[in-house]
Amino acid sequence: MTRVSRGALLRLVGAFAAILAITGGVYFVRSHNVSNPDYSDGQPGIEVVVDIPEGATGSAIARILALKGVVKSSGAFFNLAVADARASQIAPGSHRLNTHISSKEALSQLLDTKRITNLIRVAEGAWTDEIITQMEKVGFSKSDLVKAMEQIRRPTGFVGDEGIFFPAQYSFGSGSTALMALQSMVDRFALESKGSGIDRGGNGFTPMELLTIASIVQAEGDSADFSKISQVIRNRLKTGMPLQLDTTVHYVTRTRGQVFLSTEATHTASPYNTYLHYGLPPGPIGNPGRAAMDAALHPASGNWIYFITVKPGDTRFTNSDSQFLMWKSEYEKNLAAGEFGKTS
Repeated sequence: MTRVSRGALLRLVGAFAAILAITGGVYFVRSHNVSNPDYSDGQPGIEVVVDIPEGATGSAIARILALKGVVKSSGAFFNLAVADARASQIAPGSHRLNTHISSKEALSQLLDTKRITNLIRVAEGAWTDEIITQMEKVGFSKSDLVKAMEQIRRPTGFVGDEGIFFPAQYSFGSGSTALMALQSMVDRFALESKGSGIDRGGNGFTPMELLTIASIVQAEGDSADFSKISQVIRNRLKTGMPLQLDTTVHYVTRTRGQVFLSTEATHTASPYNTYLHYGLPPGPIGNPGRAAMDAALHPASGNWIYFITVKPGDTRFTNSDSQFLMWKSEYEKNLAAGEFGKTS
């Protein structure tokens, strides 16, 4: 029988301490180094900016933290991360961390989104130009972003710039280009649209039409009502009614957050104005989330052709003209009373 020396065995074990980084998440494999000093919890040191590159491995993150003086040894952080599944959620980007802190505290600070200096939060329903503005604020140049918008690879079946940037929280490491950043949002959209099924079209609608419906559903109501709103859109299209949806006008006039739509605004000249034009608008009116995509393809069953939010948290659906007018009167009273200025 061949004997293996202790030193050779340790080297062999060390060779299997591999780290795999996938889509910004870090997978840690246990290290057997027993000499890994750690700072004790106490008074933290100064704050420094630590850059975690896109796709950084676990061992690389541990080394960066040690070199920056955040943790006492790379092994201490590495071993902690192996035992804590949250370590896979460490996002690339610039993090504000204290020096001379324990590995446990370092992990907590790395997971604190308030400490990420270049964090981009894409809200559900955000307009693409709002996303671009956020990216400019974290340091991407306008010219690079414009160029990147021309170069991104769009999923098959989808065109244009609206609706294909999936709403989520993003952070980009040092060296990330505008194209890399925007493409990551589009790639996430590709995954979510495939998961929802809208990428294949269905129920007589193309992928773009379903994305447009999803964007309207997202803009028009709360998630609890998404599938009903989706059905209202279908019912109106089937009967030849104009959609007459305020959010399509808000998209044109850039009046986000307003509840009231003036009569004058309904005459705004635009193909997106569903008061003037029949059918769906020519494209999405924002970037919808997954729940809105699901509702676009899977509407609730109902004969509703009207819906109205009478007050925050109270949206009602009907196919009766008279019932709708009664509810509209109630809405107007609540609007005048300032109900829509309160938090529901």
